[in-house]
Amino acid sequence: MPHLELVRADHADALLAFELENREYFAASIPDRGDDYFAEFAARHAQLLQWQVEGTDFFHVLVTDTGRIAGRVNLVEVADGSAELGYRIAQNHAGQGLATAAVAEIRKLAATTYGLTTLRAKATLDNPASHKVLERNGFVATGERVLNGKPAVTYLCELG
Repeated sequence: MPHLELVRADHADALLAFELENREYFAASIPDRGDDYFAEFAARHAQLLQWQVEGTDFFHVLVTDTGRIAGRVNLVEVADGSAELGYRIAQNHAGQGLATAAVAEIRKLAATTYGLTTLRAKATLDNPASHKVLERNGFVATGERVLNGKPAVTYLCELG
């Protein structure tokens, strides 16, 4: 079973491979990151690490026993005891309960390690699996919005 790790500098190669291998799969449900993301990956990775040091964002990877990355779980826009949750699971690991388990683990970390009291999330209506993951982890629908041109639901989770 993959385990959650805070992103480090030495994750860069595996993280880039994860993003490239799953690019088409992810683009089916969320906007593609674009060619610049991959061309400038090293600089982007360094920026993510800096944001972690500053405490504004916390990026996590799900790492398999072989060192491959099976998913990402991120807490971004950390401020005033709250953060936005985002996650993505590799295509070959989808449907195995990894997202549900990873979100459960990040909820615990958010409260105990990062001192957060609430998490926000959103999911487009055409991504029912993501809605199930959030609802299984105590997220409550709070509204509707348009996300990347698609109708979406916003969620809130009170921690503690």
